[in-house]
Amino acid sequence: MNLQMRPELSLMIGESLAMRSLREDIGLVANSETKVVIQGETGTGKELVAKELHNHSHRAHGPFVTVNCAGLTETLLESELFGHTRGSFTGAYRDRTGQIEAAHQGTLFLDEIGEMTQRMQGLLLRFLQNGEVRKVGSDESHRGFDVRTVCATHRDLNAMVKANEFREDLYYRLNVVTLVVSPLRERKGDIPLLADHFLQKYNAEARSHRLSHGGGNGVGHARLSTDAMDRLCQYDWPGNVRELQNIIERLVATVRKDVITAQDLSSALPAPLQPRSSEKAVVTSTTAEELFQRMVKDGESFSTIVWRPFMERDLTRDDVKQVIRLGLLQTRGNYKLMAGLFHVIEDRSAESHVQYKRFLSTLRKQQCALDFREFRSLLQNRPTNE
Repeated sequence: MNLQMRPELSLMIGESLAMRSLREDIGLVANSETKVVIQGETGTGKELVAKELHNHSHRAHGPFVTVNCAGLTETLLESELFGHTRGSFTGAYRDRTGQIEAAHQGTLFLDEIGEMTQRMQGLLLRFLQNGEVRKVGSDESHRGFDVRTVCATHRDLNAMVKANEFREDLYYRLNVVTLVVSPLRERKGDIPLLADHFLQKYNAEARSHRLSHGGGNGVGHARLSTDAMDRLCQYDWPGNVRELQNIIERLVATVRKDVITAQDLSSALPAPLQPRSSEKAVVTSTTAEELFQRMVKDGESFSTIVWRPFMERDLTRDDVKQVIRLGLLQTRGNYKLMAGLFHVIEDRSAESHVQYKRFLSTLRKQQCALDFREFRSLLQNRPTNE
């Protein structure tokens, strides 16, 4: 059953096309047992998306359990997930229930799944395949835990698989549906809504603290001036929503007046970035042509020289779309032929159709695909001597 999310109940703030699309995707898969990988840069709110999946599912009354795979050593992560028996290692003074067991009839959220060691990936795969949970220090395995697994990462798992850094069998087990959380710089229309939300939150906390402990008359009533809001919208937010939240909290705590101005932001934010010049556009076009030639003539793959740099923010979305344009011109609009041209799929591979579908879905999710109207315009504007 598809679940339509009620916006007034959503924890996710924003009315940009990217956020509306993400909420729609969550509504489609929330009330199912489908495994989901949430992809996005640090600070974009991947855990919030996982909570939305949980809250809008039939598991909403069950536990939502979070495990940060990047914050624990291999030994501690194994104990955290599967539990341990008393005396199994130094400091294990009592039996401990693992988080998989704690998430029974609920959702287990594995944050930064890409940081798991190969051994831990194998243990997780065993649980996903047959439900087997074995505590550290125990010879007995237990089954029967009813858990939905949702993962998140800021890394490109597909590229990690090709680099032998992530198990391919685990990748395909986890990556049934991918939800992409766009960085804040790509949905700047959401910044005023987010800023107002955090202002209300920290103003309320300041007023509560003032009532309990005393404080100045201006505490808890801060608002942003027009120039301050404009300044927030000009900034590119490398730390994404988390960075915006921290700055609003700092402003409410330190600016002792009702109106926060752009001058008050000067110490918190670097100088505005200059708009891209026409020279930059020429460089981008040249970069796309070089990448295209490296794939077509030198046999390098799209995943390695285009997609991985894009996910690491070394290439822009415009760079990727320019590469796609060149590929579609070469194949006259045939995405499947382009996938072969870019070494995304091999014609003889039994999984070529699956690989192609995944390639096309990923392009669309990241808004790197060209729709029919864009491609038709591209063909109409193509030089006649080509």
